[in-house]
Amino acid sequence: MSLPDWFPRSSSAIDPAADLCPVCQGTGFEYDPIKRRSRRCLRCRGGSESLLERARIPARYRESSFDNFRVNPDDERQKSLVTAVLACRRYVKDYPVERGLGLLFLGPCGVGKTHLAVATANALMRLKRVPCLFYDFRDLLKAVQETYNPLTQTTELSVLRPVYDVDVLILDELGAGKATEWVRDTITHILNTRYNEQKTTIITSNYLDQPSDRYDETLEERIGVRLRSRLYEMCKTIQMFGEDYRQTYLNKRLLMQS
Repeated sequence: MSLPDWFPRSSSAIDPAADLCPVCQGTGFEYDPIKRRSRRCLRCRGGSESLLERARIPARYRESSFDNFRVNPDDERQKSLVTAVLACRRYVKDYPVERGLGLLFLGPCGVGKTHLAVATANALMRLKRVPCLFYDFRDLLKAVQETYNPLTQTTELSVLRPVYDVDVLILDELGAGKATEWVRDTITHILNTRYNEQKTTIITSNYLDQPSDRYDETLEERIGVRLRSRLYEMCKTIQMFGEDYRQTYLNKRLLMQS
């Protein structure tokens, strides 16, 4: 499979000048014409490092990039994975996308959905200084639930305000956990708020629209008809299929040890 000319083979293929904030040129400060003095740059708030610190990316995925996503362009079985990487690179190149269009990664466990979702966010923060925020679907719901405890000092709005406002939200494992009416109502409210504000949302889910096993639930069954319909407008769907990388890696380790 041949790759397009714009597909970078390594990080060195990226123009270093693109890593500079267009407002402060990488200094971290801009001029305030009203107060007539320098202030911390409102666009990048001091650079990509501070954005990365605030993004809540799990340690396991913090170094995820397009370059370290393991895929073989010559393997026909990995065609969907190659297509996914190409789509993500193009998405970063074209960002911001009209009407806050996000990405929805669908596929079975272990094919690299979270890796590519975070790699996209990392590229947006590093190359375009776009604030991002990562949340596991279950952790977000748990954080909201904890605000109902009268002993806590946090409010529901204090948890959700960053989720509503951030330029790019990465919501991992959508549909995981028990699908109660409260869960559906809460996540529908969150995503509808972001949709109305034209905010970008990048989502991953193990639930497919057309599962290979008739006993598997569909994404629509997990999150409801209304929200699945909304996601068609909010996100470009990226289908990923292949072997479970974790299982393949474990089998190779066991084979080497035997």
